[in-house]
Order: sequence, then C-alpha cells, then structure tokens
Amino acid sequence: MTLKHIFFLILLFGTGMTVSAQQRPKFQASRPNQLTGMVRDSITGEPITNAVVRINFDKIGLYTDTTGTFSVNLIEAEYVVIVNRIGYRPFRLRLKMNKNVHLDIKLMSVAEELEEVIISTQAVDENVSRPLLGVTQMNIKTIKKLPAIMGEVDVLRSLQMLPGVTSVGEASNGVNIRGGAVDQNLILLDDAPIFNPTHLFGLFSVFPPDAVSGMELYKGTTPARFGGRAAAVLDVSMSNPSLEKFSLQGGISFVANRLTAEVPLVKGKVGLLVTGRGAFNDFAFQWGPQKLKNIRASFGDAAAKLFWRINTKNTFSFSNYYSTDFFQTDLLGGITNINSTSTQYDYKTLNFTARWFHSFSDKLNVQTTGVYSRYRPRILLPEQDNDNKVTIGSEILQRQIKTNLNYSPNSRHKIEFGANMTHYQLQPGTLNPGSNQRVNPQTIPTENGIELALHAEDEVTLNSKTTFSVGLRYSYFMALGPGIVRIYAPGAPLTESTIVDSVLYGNGKVTKSYGGFEPRVGFRYNIDEQSSVKFGYNLMRQYLQVVSNTTTPLPTSRWKMSDAHIRPQVSQLWSAGYFRNFKSNIYELSVEGYYRATQNIMDFKPGADFLLQNFIETQVLQGKSMAYGAEFMVTKKKGEITGWINYTYSRVLNQVNEGPQFTEQINDGKWYPANFDRPHNVNMSFNYSENKYHNISLTFTYGTGRPYTVPNGFVSFQGKSYPYYAERNQGRIKDYHRLDFSWQINNPNLKNNRWTGSWIFTVYNLYGRKNQYSVFMRTQGTAYTTYQLQIFSSPVVSLAYNFKFM
Repeated sequence: MTLKHIFFLILLFGTGMTVSAQQRPKFQASRPNQLTGMVRDSITGEPITNAVVRINFDKIGLYTDTTGTFSVNLIEAEYVVIVNRIGYRPFRLRLKMNKNVHLDIKLMSVAEELEEVIISTQAVDENVSRPLLGVTQMNIKTIKKLPAIMGEVDVLRSLQMLPGVTSVGEASNGVNIRGGAVDQNLILLDDAPIFNPTHLFGLFSVFPPDAVSGMELYKGTTPARFGGRAAAVLDVSMSNPSLEKFSLQGGISFVANRLTAEVPLVKGKVGLLVTGRGAFNDFAFQWGPQKLKNIRASFGDAAAKLFWRINTKNTFSFSNYYSTDFFQTDLLGGITNINSTSTQYDYKTLNFTARWFHSFSDKLNVQTTGVYSRYRPRILLPEQDNDNKVTIGSEILQRQIKTNLNYSPNSRHKIEFGANMTHYQLQPGTLNPGSNQRVNPQTIPTENGIELALHAEDEVTLNSKTTFSVGLRYSYFMALGPGIVRIYAPGAPLTESTIVDSVLYGNGKVTKSYGGFEPRVGFRYNIDEQSSVKFGYNLMRQYLQVVSNTTTPLPTSRWKMSDAHIRPQVSQLWSAGYFRNFKSNIYELSVEGYYRATQNIMDFKPGADFLLQNFIETQVLQGKSMAYGAEFMVTKKKGEITGWINYTYSRVLNQVNEGPQFTEQINDGKWYPANFDRPHNVNMSFNYSENKYHNISLTFTYGTGRPYTVPNGFVSFQGKSYPYYAERNQGRIKDYHRLDFSWQINNPNLKNNRWTGSWIFTVYNLYGRKNQYSVFMRTQGTAYTTYQLQIFSSPVVSLAYNFKFM
C-alpha cells in the first residue's frame, strides 16, 4: 500500500462523512449506476454463496446469493470494494462508478496456498502424524519475515519465538532449550558443529541467511543418529546450488552487507553456491558518546557449497564455512605484569563437510559424511607505550566420519543404521607474552578424546491410528593421553592440598573411558484424522562441555572434555503432547509437557578462576538438574494473516551436594534456580500480507526475569565495604517484554522481471522498554550503589535493501 493509497483512503473516509451529513439531497438527485458481480472458486469455478461484499469499508454491505452473484446501485463516485469469505483470500478493488460495472471475481482458497509458517517437515498434517515430539521446522521464508534487529535476519532470534526456547537476555551467546544450558545444544550447519553460534557476543547469529534453506529443531524426542549433547539439536541446512541457471542476491543494511551467487558450472550436473557477509562499520562508534569511542566491533562470514549430480544414483557435495569476529572494549580485568590499554576478543571458525549419497534402489540408500571443524578464540591485550600484544588463546578441533544406511521396505516402515567416529582435540589455553619479558609463556596440556557410536532406528506405522519410533544409540568415549592425572585423597574435596599422587599417561593411552546405551522412543496415536496424542522418551550423553562462571558463556569460555574427574552429563527426557489441526490444516494446536533429569551438570565454586588453569577439576562442582514445563501453541499457517501465539511455563532447578563440607556444596546442598530459569514466557508473531507487494510483521515477547545473586550482607574492612554472598541466584531481575515491527515492500516500481528488490523497515523494541540485562553493585568506602545494565533501552530503527537477480 503506497502513500498515495493511504491518502486516498483517508480522503475517502472524510468524503463519505461529508456526503452523509451535508450533500445527501444532491446524491439522491444523481442517477445511480449498477454494480453486479459473480464470485467463484478460482480452482473449481463453483459459485461461492454467502460471500461478504463490503463497499467503502462497511458503509454498504451485502452477501452473494446461492448462484454466487450480487447487485447494488451506486451513485457516481469512487469506491473501494472488498469481497471476503471464510477460507479464502479477500478480493480488493478500487473503481470509479460512472457507468454500469460487472465484476467476475475468483477467490483463492487458503487451503490451496503454500504454507507461510511451517512447523512440520513433510506432509501438511505432519504436526499430527509424525511420531516424534518437540520437532519444529522453520523455512527461511518464515524467518526472513520476522522483524530483525538492525535489519539482520537471525536464525537464533527466530528460535526464541518458539515455546520452550529462551535466552538470558539481549546479548546472550546462544539459547536455552527445555531446561538445557547453552553448551548442551548440538548446533550443526551442514552436519558440521558450530561451537559459537553468534557474532558480537550474541547480537547476531552466525548463519548466512541467503545460504540457509531451513532448520529443524529437536527439543523433544531426538533421532538416534544425533548424539554428543544433553539437551537439544539444531540442524541447519545450506541450500544446494541451482544446476540450471545463474542467480545473484544480496542485501545492504546498517550493520552488514552480503552477497550470494549460484553458478551452474556444468548445466544439470555441477553447481556452486558462494555467499559472504561483512560488517566493518565500527567507525560509527567515533560519532557516539565518549564511553563508546574505544569500542571496535566487526564480523564477517563466508560459505560455499559445491553440488555434483554424478548420475541418477550418486550425488556428492562439499561445503565450507568460515566466520571471524573482532571486538575491542575498555580493559576487562587484567593479568599481573601486563599493563594493557584495552581488551580485544578475536575468534574464528573454519568448517568443512563432504557428503556422498548413493542410492541402491528406491528402498535402500547410504550416505557417508566427513566433517572438519575448528574453533579458535583469543584474547588480545595491547600493552601501553609499545606495539606488543599479549595473546591468550585456545582451540577446539573436531574431526568426524559417519555413515547412515536407510531402508524403507514400504511406505509404512523406515529403518536406519549408522556408525560414526569423532576425534576431539582441545587446546585449553596458551599465554604468549610476545616481547614482554616480565610474563612467562604458558601452555596448558592438550586434551584428546575419541567418541565411537553405533545407532539403529525403526519407525513403523501399524495402522491408520498408531505409529511408533524406536531408536537405540550406543556411545563410547575415551579420554586419551599424553597427560597427567592427579589422584586425590578418598572422600576429600578436590583441592591442591588433597593431592596424594599423580599418574603420567603416554601418547594415545586411555586415561578414562565412559559409555552406555541411549534409547529413544516415540509413540503416536491418532484420535481421529485431525488430532493425535504422542509420548516420547530419550537419553543422551555429553562428553564435551563449557566451564564458565558467567551468566552466558563468553566466546572465549573454556571447553572441557570428560576425564578421570569430570564425569559426562547424562540427560533423560520424558514428554507427552496433544496435537490437533483445524480447517484443512490451516490451523495447528499443540499442548506439550516435559520433565528432564540431568546428572553431572557443572557449576563453579565460589571465586573460581578458569583462565590458564591446568587442573580444572579443582574449580568446579558437579550435581544434578531438574527441568519441567508445559508448552501451548496455536499456529495459523496460511492466509492473509499468519503467525502463532504460544505460552510456556517452565522451571530449571539445580542441586550441587558433592560432600559434607560447605566448599563441596552450593546453597547448602539445596535446590536453587539455574541462571536461565524463567518460569513464564509468552511469544506472539503476526504476519499480514495483503498482496505480493507489502508484508507487515509484528512480534511480541514476554518473559519472567532471570535469577541473579544478591549479596546477603556487607562486611566493612579498613574503611571499605565488601559484599558477602551466602546463597546463589536468590533474586530476579525485572520481567522482560518487547514489541518489534517490520514492513517489507517488494518490487517497488520495478519493470525488470529478472531483478527483484525489497525494502525492509524495522523497529526493534518499538515502545522503548528499558529491559534489564543484569544488576550489579559498586562500593565506595562503606557505601554501595546498585546499577543495572541495559543493552537496547530505546527503539532501534533500521532500513535494509535486499535484491535478487536471475
């Protein structure tokens, strides 16, 4: 709708009021013209009865008769005619009645449209028919319609609009899913793991939007082929390049510029997709307040995918992903003998995936995948009065080979077998002082581990009402040398003072092993064709985790493999749900409940320090977690207005009680809320698409404030006041809520059919809610002041331009 159209509607309203109030005698003297019409179904051609015909926004209203026709006399003037019927897209027309007019109107059935909001994977009724619980799919078309901060399409932020998915705040480095910590989510991009899914400390996700075809989130029953994490799986797929024609698309926004090309190298056989995105606008900080002038921030990512259709039975693909981030701020902490002027964070990801698919027949195929993933975060400390930089670095390297055999003897039976081997290599920390001779270089020994896994899954449809899926995974993990394993006094806390011996293991020697079965069960029973109930259970083991003493792990937070002292996390999830579709699968309703019990979660000891710590077991405690909740969601998938409303009630409670001493307990061994415990969450997303030129979206989110630790008192010593903490997470910040707006204008005044463009105007935090991210205290002498940190405390307006050339 252009400004011209809006002005016309305003003028039309005003003219109508003047006519009815002052000029009725003149209109009564005018000779009326006849408006007639026939309303039919656009597919079948059948007449539509009882369709509503509104003229000038309900100033005149009537219905079509049993033959689908209507008739009305109108004086000479301009009118807006709207024809509507439940289950059809409305028809709109502006016309001038200076003669008799007949309209032949064909309404499109909403049931015949493609789904605008997809939360299933194959059939339109997958929400009801699939045996697995807690599976959500969003296509990239839906994601791109959601309002985005500063115009950047964001996969992780779109996830947070779903039930059971939260974060601790605006700039959180990941998401929490059904009571799981950030590191308990397995995040994959074309089968390669992503260890840090965000740019700029959580402001934007790392997934290149123009290269992503869609995503699947498994937050309930997880297929047996996935393992290695305790909570959820986010499987993001890159698009295969076109093998037929060249295309170019991209976008320009206040934050980043991006460009994507699809090139058929051999028509019908080989295609290449290349995409890149970069943000190098940190010079803008120089125009801001003085406190921002020392900040530098930039990021970039690039991806490529080669697809080769060898023949009708074989395909091969090779994909690559690279991302880089740089962020500089004023000094955050310090290290003895290092006089640095600022703190710089630099972190990079480099992934490769090769996949070969072979089809033996329509019923049997095999897929083999090789993965290489490398994540390298660093902290740089530029020294004062010289050009030297002290570097603190770490690295995660993961290499994997896996194969899946899929067999479908018929449409009611699916069988999958698979095996994989994963090699982990962690470099926990290195300190490179450069030319600084007052600091000694330091290297924490490298950790190595191998995880072996076998899995099998069988999905059977017994009859039209009953389907079940049974999967079994067996994983076996070995922590490998070289390395030193400390031996502590039996029954004593793990501290420097309780060491009684140590054992040196050579290269490749197994220092500790863990393993076990991981069953997965899904069951679906159809009450009728439109509704079903489902039950699910799964157990997952996690051998690689983050150790952190912050609310949301920093990109440089330390990862740790299970070893002789750090036990793997084991999570069990029970879930049940009721699902119903309405009106030809246009509407979906789901109600799900879950309970998760996790053993061996990790939390930090008071005063813990993980930086360059050789024996991390002295800084952490392990305990158990309990999470439970109920999720309600209603979705409208087709029509002029699409979207969803959901509500989640959930709790996440931890208990750490490793021994009788207070140093082995948190909160005296009692249950306490986790950092990401947010009991109430409401999300609403509405998308209005009147025609192919305009798209308006609104999203609203509300959540209970997360827990934080409040001082139990203050201790005065030598004229200064120090906070005293006896309990953890006994307070809560204020509740969070936010409204976002987006207006997308497609193809404005473009006559070139090969070029399509769109302007996207977004307002993030429309009413300027001053949401708290954290609360902290500062002392001055014996007094203290409470402060609150806010990330976006006012509306953030942005404008972006996207284009595509084919």
